Amino acid sequence: MTTDTLLVLALVVVAAALVLRRLRPAWYWLTIGAALAMVRVIVRYASVMDACGLTVPPSRLRLTLARLANRPAPASRPPRILRLRPTRTGLVLRVKLRPGQDAFDFAASTDRLRHSFTMHGITSREIKSGVVELRMTGYDVLQRVQMPASIERDGLRVPVALREDGEVHYRNYLEVPHSLNLGATKSGKSVYQRHLVKELASQHVALVGIDCKQGVELAPLARRFSALADNPDDAADLLEALVERMADTYQVIRREQRISADTPDAEITADLWGLPDHLRPVPVVLLVDEVAELALFSNTMERKRRERIITALVRLVQLGRAAGIYVEICGQRFGAELGDGITMLRAQLTGRISHRVNDEASAKMAFGDISPDAVLATTQIPVERPGMAVAGDSTGGWVRIRTPFTTMRQAVNACTAHAHRTPVLEGLEPFRPVLPDLAPVELPAPATATKPATA
Repeated sequence: MTTDTLLVLALVVVAAALVLRRLRPAWYWLTIGAALAMVRVIVRYASVMDACGLTVPPSRLRLTLARLANRPAPASRPPRILRLRPTRTGLVLRVKLRPGQDAFDFAASTDRLRHSFTMHGITSREIKSGVVELRMTGYDVLQRVQMPASIERDGLRVPVALREDGEVHYRNYLEVPHSLNLGATKSGKSVYQRHLVKELASQHVALVGIDCKQGVELAPLARRFSALADNPDDAADLLEALVERMADTYQVIRREQRISADTPDAEITADLWGLPDHLRPVPVVLLVDEVAELALFSNTMERKRRERIITALVRLVQLGRAAGIYVEICGQRFGAELGDGITMLRAQLTGRISHRVNDEASAKMAFGDISPDAVLATTQIPVERPGMAVAGDSTGGWVRIRTPFTTMRQAVNACTAHAHRTPVLEGLEPFRPVLPDLAPVELPAPATATKPATA
């Protein structure tokens, strides 16, 4: 080949790589980006660590030996690389800290490391004492959410979104039994709830819904719901029925404890999950849409109804975990202006998810008491990214996530396909949705082969 031909070919390859990086960043990363990023990190590692102040000066022993040997003073040492491996969205760099270094130094330097290594984002976490893991993302994984082809689903641990570091964000009811989901109109709050129902539809769990918007959000999914209330009056009765179910479950647990000297440790339980399989009631996930509609009132009758609702909700979130009752509360605002008992209710909601909100006060309702940084991150969610949210918990940890877009048709199909899993809950029969039978699907008649005409 001539020089001109090689130059044209090189320009075509570069142009194709740029177009691929623009239109299909995931494909670009898997084919070209990961290899280039690994070379870049290895070549720049020592200088970047030194520029970011993540090196340690030489020890006195090394200085003494250099002085005795009449050699130049040794340079500062960066942390030792334990492992560098690519992932489908970025790189994972694990380093061993030098004596005197702290994991907080790396957490505070993530922005400088991101710029120095030319990566889209870097998060830092301490694996164990003296070992820090840096998760780097090569492109904006939240711009076009693509969940992995194979996702682990295990009972009450279901995938709900994609994290900014490329990992899957799970909703684990056994670790975080109750959660609060805030978001303004068109922020993606309803899509998150819809996707959650779609994932729970295939699990062994009973779904109970309260949708005071006349059921427009949850009624289409009613084939998978064991109970559904679409107005505050029915919601009050439904919540009190759930409290009674919780009390009955505790009686079952008490009967089965039978603690004595010869009782094996494995058979002593204080919650629903320690019961034998044939006695264990089905766990219940309660989804409350637009919780403010349950707390508002305009007359004395509605005020009494509100007190019944808030009292039942507080009891469920305080005592329901051991009885296998988990609560998901959604709303646009959830502050003290909704009346007595709201702050007590919010304090029991360990999980916090906040989509885009209209003001800082709404973000503080979710994270003001646990993480000021999460409040700032919530107020920075752009309008053009519906479904993007900040997820945190009572420990103060938080991460940006984005839910994959789930249409109502996809959620309805999932609920219809798993309608046979819908259990009948004792005491909640009056609230079970009454639905017509599914229309039979008419399949086309099989084509019959025509025999050739014979003379």
